[in-house]
Amino acid sequence: MSQQRKSIIPDGFLWGGAVTSFQTEGAWNEGGKGLSIVDARPIPKGHSDWKVAVDFYHRYKEDIALFKELGFTAYRTSIAWTRIFPDGEGEPNEAGLAFYDAVFDELRANGIEPVITLYHFDLPLALARKYNGFASRKVVDLFERYARTVFARYRGKVNYWLTFNEQNLVLEQPYLWGAICPEDEDPEAFAYRVCHNVFIAHAKAVKALREIAPEAKIGGMVTYLTTYPATCRPEDALANVQAKELFIDFFFDVFARGAYPRYVTNRLEKKGICLPLEAGDEELLRSQTVDFLSFSYYQSQIVRHQEQDERIIKGLEPNPHLPKTKWGWAIDPIGLRIALKDVYARYQMPIFITENGIGLEEELNENGTVEDDERIDYLRRHIEQMKMAMEEGVEVIGYLMWGATDLLSSQGEMRKRYGVIFVNRDDENLRDLKRYKKKSFYWFQRVIRTNGEEM
Repeated sequence: MSQQRKSIIPDGFLWGGAVTSFQTEGAWNEGGKGLSIVDARPIPKGHSDWKVAVDFYHRYKEDIALFKELGFTAYRTSIAWTRIFPDGEGEPNEAGLAFYDAVFDELRANGIEPVITLYHFDLPLALARKYNGFASRKVVDLFERYARTVFARYRGKVNYWLTFNEQNLVLEQPYLWGAICPEDEDPEAFAYRVCHNVFIAHAKAVKALREIAPEAKIGGMVTYLTTYPATCRPEDALANVQAKELFIDFFFDVFARGAYPRYVTNRLEKKGICLPLEAGDEELLRSQTVDFLSFSYYQSQIVRHQEQDERIIKGLEPNPHLPKTKWGWAIDPIGLRIALKDVYARYQMPIFITENGIGLEEELNENGTVEDDERIDYLRRHIEQMKMAMEEGVEVIGYLMWGATDLLSSQGEMRKRYGVIFVNRDDENLRDLKRYKKKSFYWFQRVIRTNGEEM
């Protein structure tokens, strides 16, 4: 048994960190980059814009050297579509393509596998204004062209791809795909229209990679919210099943099995919602399943039966039995193990954990570091539960913490820090952007060096 425990994480396991381009790169108007929908977001008071972020665009060599020191074997980021096609159309921008050539070359030279997301909520602004984003099949075709361009350019440099970040958010938040519901359209029908278009874009990208770089792997990704019934009442248990079906299972079913599940098609038929199916759509989905399944995991919630709830995913509530972060996210390491076991039981496919972490308010101490024991405890307990799931038979191919360096949160908050490397700036003052190693840097370094044995 001891030998089994010692070898439970296999050689070649992908340890690393994950970020997005818009939360790290900065250089918002350099190298021919166009504007994205992120650049047009209103900035809440006390938050930051995205113009500098943590300046990875100019400091990527410095950061990658730190990632090598950490022992990373993988690093996830996204390509900014607007660096490749500034307005989403037209001809490719060579300066943007060359920038990612340099980043991927630097990662590989330091023994780090790039894990690259094609789309992380940063649609070219021109496509949102001209076509209403992924509400239009025109944007699906433009996304395919973008995907084919980068697949061809980075063949041999990128072996792991994700299509859309947290694709299951599309039903509740289609605006993240640049799509705003017209006043004369039913919001739920609109959400499913955008959802279908995004599925088709995903499948077209999978097909393109198979044709251009068949040796590479591609996965579908969701944000996994483990849910529990609010009580042992059967109504709450059923509501929990239904919430999970729509928020999690629906997307993995299409990624892994290539078809809309009956619990979705029957629901749409009952509501009188018709999917915007075009000729060839069903065969495309059926033939373009993924190589692995991927998810972010941060928290769990409970589900209570609701008769009246305008949300598509109904009845979600905070879990009163769990501690929470300052931002109200429940801390539930066992929920990660439950997620891993459930996904593997349903699909028997490799699973890649591509985000997991905790946001904390931090400042440097007098020794030029951060004593972030809370982050160490959070990561340790989640990795322990991952290992337990693997001991129970789940195939996990990698674990990427969210952040590596501090970065702007998805709402533009620098005070919500995720990294094991402190970046010296705050929400309104760029300071000097210098990097400092936190206590968790050395902890995670030891975890990776021992392949998860020394926690």
